[in-house]
Amino acid sequence: LRAHTHIHTHMNMRVLRLTAALYLAGHAHALALARAPVAPLAAAYGMRPQAMPRLAPARSAQLSMQAAAAGDGKGGPLAKLRAKLPPPAELKKVTPLGAMFFFILFAYTILRDTKDVLVVTAPGSGAEIIPFLKTYVNLPGAIGFTVFYSWLSNKFSQQQVFTGLVSTFIAFFTLFAFVIYPNAAALHPTAAVDGIVAALPAALAGLSAPLAIIRNWTYAVFYTMAELWGSVVVSLLFWGFANQVTKVEEAKRYYPLFGLGANVALIFSGLYVRFVSGLRRTSTAADPWAGSLKLLMGGVSAAGLVVLALFQYMQKKVMTDPECVPPSAVKQSKTKTSMGIKESAAYLASSPYIRDLATLVICYGMSINIVEVSWKAKLKAAFPNPNDYSEFMGAFSSCTGAVTLFMMLAGQRIFKYFGWGAAALVTPTMLFITGAIFFSLILFGGSLSPLVAALGTTPLMLAVVVGAAQNILSKSSKYSLFDPCKEMAYIPLDAEAKTKGKAAVDVIGNPLGKSGGSLLQQAMIFSVGSLAASTPYLAGCLFVIIAVWLRAARSLNTQFTAAMAEEGAEA
Repeated sequence: LRAHTHIHTHMNMRVLRLTAALYLAGHAHALALARAPVAPLAAAYGMRPQAMPRLAPARSAQLSMQAAAAGDGKGGPLAKLRAKLPPPAELKKVTPLGAMFFFILFAYTILRDTKDVLVVTAPGSGAEIIPFLKTYVNLPGAIGFTVFYSWLSNKFSQQQVFTGLVSTFIAFFTLFAFVIYPNAAALHPTAAVDGIVAALPAALAGLSAPLAIIRNWTYAVFYTMAELWGSVVVSLLFWGFANQVTKVEEAKRYYPLFGLGANVALIFSGLYVRFVSGLRRTSTAADPWAGSLKLLMGGVSAAGLVVLALFQYMQKKVMTDPECVPPSAVKQSKTKTSMGIKESAAYLASSPYIRDLATLVICYGMSINIVEVSWKAKLKAAFPNPNDYSEFMGAFSSCTGAVTLFMMLAGQRIFKYFGWGAAALVTPTMLFITGAIFFSLILFGGSLSPLVAALGTTPLMLAVVVGAAQNILSKSSKYSLFDPCKEMAYIPLDAEAKTKGKAAVDVIGNPLGKSGGSLLQQAMIFSVGSLAASTPYLAGCLFVIIAVWLRAARSLNTQFTAAMAEEGAEA
């Protein structure tokens, strides 16, 4: 009898525990099922089942989810899936950020394709105009914009600056398609420039390309504005805002994944451009390109409006949620910078942190420019037929997209297991190794002929393949590691360094790197007579630039680690 009583009591205790747990989780019907055996024991413990507290719905739902997870067993599939999902606060912040990045790059891809068509096919123009545009128009425009942006930052908040600048870009591209381009013949000084070109002596025939910029000045302005969209809206406004609201640990997880959205944006924008091109082929209008330009700029304007809508959503729903964005970050984003232009320049010049960041950006621009030009010279020699050249570039683009997607996924692992410093060294190391192999094939192709013949190819074709691999690996590592590293480096800085330092590094550093590489090549060609003859000197310059890049990356890693430790101590 005593053993039977003990067993009965033990069973009732188990029923009591189960009923209480289910009741606390909001399952009142469980109490109705088990109330008869539980009531005596509840009374014995001084408890009334009807008086047991009912939790708030949010807590009840949380306990229900935990009970469901426990029902899956330890380490069940649902529990593992929920463990891998980001917290709701992070999803609320990262999802609109990723959508903003997608639409910004959707518009940028359309602009990047359109600007080349305009300036290359313009009357009296050609591809030779592009180096002059980058050096003598884009670079001064970027410097002028940096001064203007510094003034804006002193007068207005970040929200006002973001909205105003993106709206200005949208208005310009819409105005260009619907007003400026249809009246280009009246706006361009074609007759005057033609007279100057006709009067030039043969020795000054090279001035025809700079004069083409004057002849088609509205196209040159469009080209510069399209370039500034990449430097300003992508690098400065978007990443500046993302760095304000994102923690370093979050950035390590999500910044590489933003690159996946970038590749998807490239695919969709390419489909849209091809769709518009198909309409142009079947158009019966007097100027089919004018109609296509309106559709293309309409797509850019629509994407820009979506970006503004997402930005306003984040201001109202995300920036006001302390679980998404710390109040200190919100205060910092609304703070207007106080230093003037001269004081800012002196501050940035005296900041080793900003100097190292600028060095990284400039060295990348110069390095990739040097290798790309030398590779494309070999590519033209290997594929003189335009159809063969185009077919090879199609395969090259497909490989670049595939490798970039893989590197985006690998980038998360590199950040997680090896840290910021190792990730920052991947791109220059990749450029050094592949650049050394590429230039060795060019410079020592004769001595390597037996080895190359054994591989069943020629030194020229091997140089083309290695150069393609070099460009693919360099660009994929740039998109997946170099860009996230650069953006993470701004996060621990104060508002002044983030705003004006980022403007100086991104808006000036990017075109300065490209223009610096172009100027270096021009100087070498004028000195030795041809690009082929200047190859050994360009190879030497490449290795010096990469050495400076590696040194700056190591120095910045030390400063970044110290800044993060200081931020952690303050927190």
